Amino acid sequence: MDRRSFVRLLAAAPLAPALPEALPRLKVVSAYAPAAVPGMPGPYPGHVVSVKSEKSVDTTSNAANDSVVREMMARGLCALTGTATAPEAWRRFFAPSDIVGIKVNCGGHPNVVSSYEIVAEAVRQLMALGIPTKQIYVYERFQNQLDEVDYAPHLPEGVTIVAAETANRRADNRGYDPAVYVEADLFGEEDTRSNMMRLVSQRLTKIINIPNVKDHGATGATGCLKNIAYGSFSNVARTHHRGKSHTYSFVGTLASVEPLRSRTVLQIMDGLRGVWHAGPFARTRRYVFYPKRILFGTDPVAIDRLLLDIIDDERKAHGAISIYDRSPQYLKVDDGAARDADPNVNIIIREPGHVEYAAKLGLGVADLARIQVQDVAV
Repeated sequence: MDRRSFVRLLAAAPLAPALPEALPRLKVVSAYAPAAVPGMPGPYPGHVVSVKSEKSVDTTSNAANDSVVREMMARGLCALTGTATAPEAWRRFFAPSDIVGIKVNCGGHPNVVSSYEIVAEAVRQLMALGIPTKQIYVYERFQNQLDEVDYAPHLPEGVTIVAAETANRRADNRGYDPAVYVEADLFGEEDTRSNMMRLVSQRLTKIINIPNVKDHGATGATGCLKNIAYGSFSNVARTHHRGKSHTYSFVGTLASVEPLRSRTVLQIMDGLRGVWHAGPFARTRRYVFYPKRILFGTDPVAIDRLLLDIIDDERKAHGAISIYDRSPQYLKVDDGAARDADPNVNIIIREPGHVEYAAKLGLGVADLARIQVQDVAV
């Protein structure tokens, strides 16, 4: 291809991701070695089980049906693992000696968070394997978000619910490991390190990731990769500033850091409810929709690749611009009010290409032709 044709091709491809030469330099520091089979992408790369039930959520009240969700969980894990019963399926991932973290997502309070029913069922199944409650942790980065969602009344006594910091202020860094971090100077910020939570690096042996189906202003969509990466490290909001996002390479890089990569063994995407615009928050129900499904896998990239289409298709159904649209005409930098009022406003140039970049890091399969989706109806 000659230079003129190449330039013309670039001009005709506004949806192309950031070019490699535009990426920031990221330094990963960790003394942890990967497991023989790291949890991401795990034993089922490119395999996603999608369990759907029209009975799973009452769209009027926004309430989930506990018995239906429990059946969806059992059917999904059995389909993923090829086992006959839920206990057999859970034994593929966990043993009584494991110390298990459940990474929830509370940022979409009050309307779209990791469902009480899904989290509670995960705890039940872990306990059924002989894992005591003192070895089960439900975690998130911010204590104020955990307080708002309040999982405690829905879980057995003894389960630890823990956060690394109070409210995104980093006044106390004791929740983070000074020896495990990613360093990058993105926008000339004073603090150039993002440190892994001590709970993840020093305490847990296995992690279950329970993200939501949500739009995101910087990444296009926020699912498995961003929930486990940005939810397990400090100082990550610095990746997007004044309309520009470095999430393209930063999300996957964080997710690939050991021991987070090896210990995150199960992905359960809560798609009972979703957010198609103005995410990751869901302070009103204006942009809430109801996929009424749960996605299961060990491959976060494959699930997130499907997520991109789920969000983009819902946006198209509402006449909103695509998450892939990089046109500056829709950009109103740092104007959150305008973005919340109009689904055709971006406050940052989105980077849905972070999913494909994570695939290049070996975290999973992003090629739709190589992703096997197993549909289950309940």
